[in-house]
Amino acid sequence: MDLTATSAAIVAGDGVATSLPTASGGSIASADGSVVDGSHRETAPRGLDVDAAERACRQLLWALGLDLSSEAVVRTPHRMARAFAELLTAPEVDFTTFPNEEGYDELVLVEDIPFRSLCEHHMLPFAGVAHVGYLPGSRILGLSKLARLVAHAASRPQTQERLTTRVAEELDHRLRPRGVGVVLHAQHACMSLRGARAHGTWTRTSSLSGELTEDPARRAEFLSLTRSRGGATP
Repeated sequence: MDLTATSAAIVAGDGVATSLPTASGGSIASADGSVVDGSHRETAPRGLDVDAAERACRQLLWALGLDLSSEAVVRTPHRMARAFAELLTAPEVDFTTFPNEEGYDELVLVEDIPFRSLCEHHMLPFAGVAHVGYLPGSRILGLSKLARLVAHAASRPQTQERLTTRVAEELDHRLRPRGVGVVLHAQHACMSLRGARAHGTWTRTSSLSGELTEDPARRAEFLSLTRSRGGATP
């Protein structure tokens, strides 16, 4: 998917805000005019056409043998299209950073960030928790932005491996810290509902960079803190 940068930087106080890239093109309107929390605007993937998606869902259900005249099913194509549109609509993030005036140089870690995404192989959901941390350099980040970054990155079909890497690379690119660590712990519907039908299994993926890769003590600290997390339904 081709990504383009969004609006120009916004300066708030002594903080510097930049917007994460969002997919260009059409968007769908949310009930409140596509604005949440003032700066949390919903942006849809390029080319998302809810009407066309509804027609395609109707064709799919017909091909699967469902009775589209049934009262219970007649609105299902519309609901399906809106559900997928919601899953694929990424929240825009104003990525505000601040000077690290205290010179804090230890790990910053936000644990158990809930997320959901879609497996690109079967278009079935996978969901779990993310643990995202970094070693500050000259700037620090508002903690809520780590959760928003995960939500932004998760709003597209992908593998868990790619989502893990995307969160880590975006954080490293935007903040330029001394190190980044991301661990995702998730359950996959494509494993539990079909195929192996391995209900209750969890998949753990990780991505580390900078000092969290190069310094054995830092790496061990991050992995020990996150290894004990997860394993329960988020």
